[in-house]
Amino acid sequence: MNVRPLGDKIIVKRVEAQEKTASGIYLPESAKEKPQEAKIIALGDGKVLDSGERASFQVKKGDTVLLSKWGGTELKIDGEEYLILTEDDILAVVG
Repeated sequence: MNVRPLGDKIIVKRVEAQEKTASGIYLPESAKEKPQEAKIIALGDGKVLDSGERASFQVKKGDTVLLSKWGGTELKIDGEEYLILTEDDILAVVG
């Protein structure tokens, strides 16, 4: 991937959705929800503060995170689906 996010933007790749339920029932593609768990692929330089300095991110490349349900913008790069969002769209770091 040859894309660099700008400013306070983050690029993530969603973790694959569950194919079967806890009780063992396999879900058809149409019944699967988009996963809210994703892995951070790339980070921008950080948000510019009023003082002119850049704020550092609380997350780092490679972290697995939980996303807000409707946050971010979907994009396709080299046939792969990614999501670009701000750190405000991230709810928590997993693990």
